Amino acid sequence: MKYIAKAGNNKTPLQGEIRVPGDKSISHRSIMFASLAEGSSRITGFLEGEDSLNTLRAFRAMGVSIDGPENGEITIQGVGMHGLKAPGRPLDLGNSGTSMRLLAGLLAGQDFDVELTGDSSLSKRPMKRVTDPLALMGAKVETAEGGRPPLKIHGGQKLRAIHYEMPMASAQVKSCCLLAGLYAEGKTCVTEPAVTRDHTERMLRAFGCEVEVENGTACVTGPATLKASDIDVPADISSAAFFMVGASIAPGSELTIKHVGINPTRTGIIEILKLMGADITLDNESQVGGEPVADIRIKSASLQGIHVPEALVPLAIDEFPVLFVAAACAEGETVVTGAEELRVKESDRIQVMADGLQALGVDARPTPDGMIIQGCGPDGTIGGGEVHSRDDHRIAMAFAMASLRASGDIHIEDCDNVNTSFPDFAGLAASCGLDIVVKD
Repeated sequence: MKYIAKAGNNKTPLQGEIRVPGDKSISHRSIMFASLAEGSSRITGFLEGEDSLNTLRAFRAMGVSIDGPENGEITIQGVGMHGLKAPGRPLDLGNSGTSMRLLAGLLAGQDFDVELTGDSSLSKRPMKRVTDPLALMGAKVETAEGGRPPLKIHGGQKLRAIHYEMPMASAQVKSCCLLAGLYAEGKTCVTEPAVTRDHTERMLRAFGCEVEVENGTACVTGPATLKASDIDVPADISSAAFFMVGASIAPGSELTIKHVGINPTRTGIIEILKLMGADITLDNESQVGGEPVADIRIKSASLQGIHVPEALVPLAIDEFPVLFVAAACAEGETVVTGAEELRVKESDRIQVMADGLQALGVDARPTPDGMIIQGCGPDGTIGGGEVHSRDDHRIAMAFAMASLRASGDIHIEDCDNVNTSFPDFAGLAASCGLDIVVKD
């Protein structure tokens, strides 16, 4: 599948009110925790994208009764911490690194063997970052050459509590260790070098598990039990980010995105855009299931290039593809450093974004840990042309938004994986003003 995003020529605004799909991180965790809880849990707002559906299929394969999804609603009959059954085949997690890394922690404490596989993209992603701490806890996990998937987890191991100092800032690694800690004897603690998203900690509390958090260290005490809980999944701020940037760079835009999760460990996109001069306000702020939510209102603005503070990088790590587009449309130079994690996402997002921006005539220079971009300014445009997303959903959507400031059409190849996180992205984008065509 490919997108043809028509040239906006600085004349196509984004307007109206929209709601983007449910938060992917929270959707994954809601399936996992509800399945291991005692009792029945109801989930609303669930993201029906391929990544979170792969998590759902995995738990069905392990004997969990799940009704739905139907219009984002699911009912799960939890089996308890030790009620999962050995699946009859390897669990195929598709493109989802979150599923594989979090499941590695949960399944390390089971009494059966299981193999976790994925597609060609996931099979290239590093897994030693989770298998190393799991080994310290007494788990037995085999990987393919270079610490890559598939993962073969040998059950029946007695896990021990550890205090793990994470070498990199990764919510997936932190969550993997905490979830394994639910099965270990004693207190398992994880210290992170920088703040990362805390959906696991918040949702464990919603399911009745005590989590201690202090000075960058999160701890759980095992063996633990979970109690059923109803979860309302807010709209995904990572999906909202494309529209936040699109409305910021397209003159005449005024767009409201409804009921978006604004967890403070995820709002780097808002803070970075505001530092660049974006006009963003939060309305109707409230709390849903321990997660803060708000309507996000964006008006077009003249963005300025900045040196992105490294402290904000982990808080916006998934949003950098579209932030690079914002930088290309800003006045002056934008410098991103401390973002080497982008090189081991669904693609090497630094190199793939640099290649695409350069194909559109943007001065974008990749560095080992980021990028330096010279923007065209508020009155300028970028060029049209052909770019390749390399099967990376966030890159495909980022370049679609770039067309709002393009002088020619942008042909975006390899867009199938957009369905992993944002089903019908093109339809929703078209409803608020983006001129986009989908070609199979």
